[in-house]
Amino acid sequence: MHWARLALLAACAGLSACDSLTRAPGDRPDTARDFPRADRPIAPIISTRWSSEEERDRVNEAEEIMSRAGIAEGMTVADLGAGEGYYTVRLAKRVGPRGRVLAQDIVAEVIDQLGRRVTRENWDNVSVKLGDPDDPELPKASFDRVFMVHMYHEVAEPYAFLWRLYPALKPDGQVIVVDADRPTEQHGTPPALLRCEFEAVGFKFLGLVPHTAGGGYMARFGPGGRRTEPGEIVACRLARNNGKPARTGR
Repeated sequence: MHWARLALLAACAGLSACDSLTRAPGDRPDTARDFPRADRPIAPIISTRWSSEEERDRVNEAEEIMSRAGIAEGMTVADLGAGEGYYTVRLAKRVGPRGRVLAQDIVAEVIDQLGRRVTRENWDNVSVKLGDPDDPELPKASFDRVFMVHMYHEVAEPYAFLWRLYPALKPDGQVIVVDADRPTEQHGTPPALLRCEFEAVGFKFLGLVPHTAGGGYMARFGPGGRRTEPGEIVACRLARNNGKPARTGR
């Protein structure tokens, strides 16, 4: 992780809120207005790189996460918040020529750079796509796995985003979230809060395992009984007195 990023996190940790983590009431996109606002800070996108690829491979991060997620040859996988493509290219190798990987990010320059990497390294089973902060824009019923690695805390409209992600899974598909167990303003997501927000949209919690090398934990979610209607979604927050999630209303 870059020293500048560490310095910013340290500065924010001592404050009740950082200006860069708060948003004015009128700054929401019209496409998110039917959904509740996240009742917690949204971490800013500081860097497209969590750590160097060499450092991550040294602790076997991607291989361990992919194995725990059940990534196999022939699968179709989405890598959301793909950044420079650390997971994208490793997923592409794991699923093989019969599989597909869709890499998505909301920063146009990042997608352009990743597209050049995919072309340069001849990853014929990879596509890249520009997404929106409140919509991953994934085709319906298409994915065996959707990866969200060290990026969930940066999703500006989590309820709209997750609601529109839900139909992209195949019936037995899963969303794989890797994040750190710390407050969202410190670039992590407390597991109880993560579970509350996913379940508020209608996802089913499938399990969580610690993953020190990957940055805290890996959580799995699948389609639940039904997707919650936007008007029925109630925002979650992590109560500071007991660390348990609570619903806060719209």
